[in-house]
Amino acid sequence: MPVLLWAATPMSTFVIESTRSGFVESFHVVSVAVVSAESTLVAAAGDPDRVTFWRSAAKPFQSLPLVQDGAADRYGFGPRELALACASHSSEPVHRALAMQMLRASGCEENQLACGPHPSLSQTVAEEALRAGVALTPRWNNCSGKHAGMLALARHHGWDPKGYASAGHPVQERIQDEIAKWTGLPRDALVKGVDGCLAVCFGLPLRAMATAWARFGISEDPSARRLREAMLAHPELVAGRGRACTELMTAFQGEAVVKIGAEGVYCAALPRARLGVALKVEDGDARCAAPALLTVLRFVAEQQGIPLPMAGLEHHAEPRLFNTRGEVVGFLRAAGSLGFA
Repeated sequence: MPVLLWAATPMSTFVIESTRSGFVESFHVVSVAVVSAESTLVAAAGDPDRVTFWRSAAKPFQSLPLVQDGAADRYGFGPRELALACASHSSEPVHRALAMQMLRASGCEENQLACGPHPSLSQTVAEEALRAGVALTPRWNNCSGKHAGMLALARHHGWDPKGYASAGHPVQERIQDEIAKWTGLPRDALVKGVDGCLAVCFGLPLRAMATAWARFGISEDPSARRLREAMLAHPELVAGRGRACTELMTAFQGEAVVKIGAEGVYCAALPRARLGVALKVEDGDARCAAPALLTVLRFVAEQQGIPLPMAGLEHHAEPRLFNTRGEVVGFLRAAGSLGFA
């Protein structure tokens, strides 16, 4: 099927509705870009050129230098460690232990992690830690695997690890080069900010994010392939029990690689279709990101004829909303459509 320019297709509206007692209480507008590995925009909603911070959906690209430059091999990082480097993990015991193992392998210590501690992204793990009176340390940060990888990269090159997460440090300069390469954007076109974990985060158009993910999904570059395969082999390390990234990649059985970011960002690669997806919930409501992504993937899979198993993912497609007694009072649901070229 020939791919047309996006200008030939009217803009579509796509939202996530929040219902309560059968009434639509609010709605959350979503911008979407679906792009081919050749950088052609094939579907969109809202503003596909919306510039926003990539946040944690950039982690596979931030981890590429770790593999490309030989640090992963030097310190014995296998698929499990590489999956954690790409993770926004739930601070489960396996995640914390693996982050510490990565630090020890490169001769680093937990107090060198620039990321501060925070409660687990898993409500269950967070409540367990609170009941046990656990004093949270940086290993609990959902980005501790990424930071352990950044420290390993600094040690491998002989760079001073101090300030490794800050703009201007060689680690961040190396990552910026890699992100420019995969997105096709000039280095100086990337907006730089400070992420929640203190590392540099990059702002760029959704279209460029989707381009990078499309390329990541099919790349034969050995480093990209190792990271992609690590995420698919160990989805439980990329997020955690009950989390969307873990359950989606498990259900899709290699048909999609997905990674969430903060503030309503979600990205995915569909290797069979050579497509990448990037979306932004415009008001930053993180609850809406997973149902938005699942609906977009369903639209694309149906249009492209891709077998994408959705069974068992209903709780992510239409999350239930509860009152303080645990009673269901509503749910989130997608409305609207994508426009395909």
